[in-house]
This record gives sequence, C-alpha cells and structure tokens, in this order.
Amino acid sequence: MDQEVLRIGCAAGFSGDRTDAAGPVVDALLQAGGPAALIFETLAERTLALAQVARRADPHRGYEPLLDELIGPILARCLKGGIRIVSNMGAANPRGAALRIREIAAEAGLPAPRVAVVSGDDVCGAEQRDTLHACLGSALGGREIVSANAYLGAEPIAAALRAGADIVITGRVADPSLAVGPALAHFGWRTDDWDRIARATMAGHLLECGAQVSGGYYADPGLKDVPGLARLGYPIAEIDADGNCVVTKPAGTGGEVTEHTVKEQLLYEVHDPSAYLTPDVVADISGASVEDLGGDRVRLAGVRGKPRTDTLKLNVCFESGWLAEGEISYAGARAEGRARLAAQVLRERLQGLGTLRADLIGVASVFGDDGGEWLSAHAGADARDVRLRVALRHADRRSAERLLREVTALYTCGPAGGGGVRTSLRPTLGTLSGLFPRERATAAFEMLE
Repeated sequence: MDQEVLRIGCAAGFSGDRTDAAGPVVDALLQAGGPAALIFETLAERTLALAQVARRADPHRGYEPLLDELIGPILARCLKGGIRIVSNMGAANPRGAALRIREIAAEAGLPAPRVAVVSGDDVCGAEQRDTLHACLGSALGGREIVSANAYLGAEPIAAALRAGADIVITGRVADPSLAVGPALAHFGWRTDDWDRIARATMAGHLLECGAQVSGGYYADPGLKDVPGLARLGYPIAEIDADGNCVVTKPAGTGGEVTEHTVKEQLLYEVHDPSAYLTPDVVADISGASVEDLGGDRVRLAGVRGKPRTDTLKLNVCFESGWLAEGEISYAGARAEGRARLAAQVLRERLQGLGTLRADLIGVASVFGDDGGEWLSAHAGADARDVRLRVALRHADRRSAERLLREVTALYTCGPAGGGGVRTSLRPTLGTLSGLFPRERATAAFEMLE
C-alpha cells in the first residue's frame, strides 16, 4: 500500500462554475509534488436531464457545455505533471466528452492521453423498464421518461486509474466518489474497508461543491466576512493512508478555509449525520473532529464507516409540460399599485389555465408563494421601483403561450407606464427519485483506443 499523501484538487462544483478556477489548483498541486488528482464536479439532477434533452437533439452533444473551457487551459500541465483528471462532465454522453478531450489534446499538439469512459449509470433502456416501474410504483404513471440514472460509486473510477488512465470521464456517479476513486486506486484499500472509504468519502464531500468550502457559500458580510471573494481559491484535500484529510486552498488566492467553512460544508446536504448514504459506504460523521491548523488548513478526522446498502439512488426525469414567464416594469408614483393591478388583470384574463404565480420584484418575490398570500399580506408599501414577474405551468404549449401574449398586451392595455417586457417559454422536466437494485446497474469502464 502506498503511504504517500494523495492530493486531490477540485476545480468545479457545478455545471456553469468558473472556468478559470483550475489554474491555481493545478499550480498548487504541481508545486507540492507527489501523487495528485484534479476533479471537476459538474453534474446535478437537472443538469443530467437537460443533457439528455441535448443529446436527443444532437447525438454528438449531451456532455458538459463548458468542457473545452474547463479542460483546455490545464490539460498540458496535468499530463506533463502526472495529475490525473476525474470528472462527471460526461453527463448523458461520456464517450462524446472523452472523444472531445482527445481532440483538444490533438489540437494543442499534445500526445494522446489515455482516456477512460465509465458506463452503467444509464438505466433508461427497454430492458430496465420493468425494474424502473417496480422502483417507482405508481408515481411514474404514464409520464414520458427523459432519463433514468443510477448513482454509481468509485470502483470503476479506481479500476480505470489502476489500468493507467490519465483521465476518467463518467456520467452519473455520486459526487464524493470522484475523490474516493483516486484514493482507492492510490492506497489500494479493500472495497469493504469501511472506515477508510468513509473518510475519503467525506473528503470528497468537502471538495464536491468547489469554492463553497473555501468561503464562497459561507460569506455573509458583517457576520461572516470572507477576504478576496472575487478571486476565490478552490479547495485541495490532502488525504492520508487512513483516509483522514487536511483541506486547504492554493496560496495567494482569495477566500478562506477555516473550522467554520469546513463544518458548514461537512453538514451540507447531510440528513442523518450517523448515516450519510453513498454508493461506496454509509458514512458516520457523528464523532468526527474538525481541527483548524491555521494558514487555511483544516484537518478532518474521526469519520467512521458502515457497510454500503444493497441499493443505489435512482433519479428519473420526465417531460412535465411548459413554463411560461413574463416580466414588465413599473416606476415612479403609485408604481406598486399599478403592478398589482397588472397582476390582477392577468389573473382574470388567464383564469382557468391554472395557478398564475405573480411576484413583485423589490416588494415580494423570494418569500412569495404560488397562491399569492404573501403578496396580499404585504400590500400598501407604495414601492416606486417594481418589476412584475408572472409564471404559469401548463401541459399544453399553446395554452402556456397565452401568458406571453397577455403580458405583452399590457404595454397598451394598461395599467399606465409599463415597460421593458420580457417573455420566455421553455419545456419543463419533473424528477422522481427512488432506490435501484445495485445488481441491476452494471458499472464498467472502457479505455479509448
């Protein structure tokens, strides 16, 4: 077993994250020397469904739209410095993403990297339909399935790295597994070494949302001030042979890694601290310790593990109709009253189509509700700078389009002084989650030739 510390940097926490984040992380990994990996976590439930829609329209698409911008600037340095890249940016088309990375390398005059593609998460095929219906019961009904994905774990990633992959591209794997895979491959842990795998899982959990752990989501001026927020450094985890880790960030970057930022991220999206379910392990952080070492270095230890479950998380996306939105602004004397009247006009004109959501941006929007109760309870403020936003969901496109026409008509049909109309119409996707039998999801990897 290799006892040398493994450094894993994270350069993205979601699809659409900053594309310049990887540079300082790669520089820090190269400067530190030793074995290292770089992960990009770009896949959420909604992101994967949209990727499936994109692939339906064009079979060459369906992977992370920002792949070129994320991978291109750091590919040469990672290949030269031996930094392995692991990412779920394959989304609905991991092979397409892998082929594009090979093209990027060729365009830059680099030797062809060894790129592995992990498969098995897509369980939408005809042979799985009976299993899907059994998992979801009557909840699925007769809905048109867009995507169905089981959350795979770290084992195929580790196997690909042990086989010599420079880059591993996946579809839907659990976010922490992006870090557990390199740790399994590097340290040679047994796949039932629950404590070590649980510790690496929580290291991955700290990394998976990118700059959240280095001060981004933590910042709240006047209460939790964070320096250099415009130049946040993304996190690096130094994982030891027992799976414990020290979280840090590149020197000279903004943000901070402290006991508080780590504790916030440690608890993020954790329902039961004694049983955090992942495909690799059930992690128990109820006895974990977080120690601030100073200098943007925080140690996490004391995580325990329990055997993984016999099921994997399942996420199914389905077509759910159309969302129509419209906005119009009112300013000056009695602006709020005019905006409220406009909302009432739209409710009357669109009566019978469903619930019309109305928000007065600047008065009541974040706390608002679909029924309009909050809006009614906070009348009379007489705001002078108001933007009315209305939205309607409908199964039928033509019915949803009526909202667009009615908002536009407010220009001359009143109330007075409305302007800056903007409308949009887009298909919507619904999601259902369930538990999928582990033995029905066959995880594997393929090395591109």
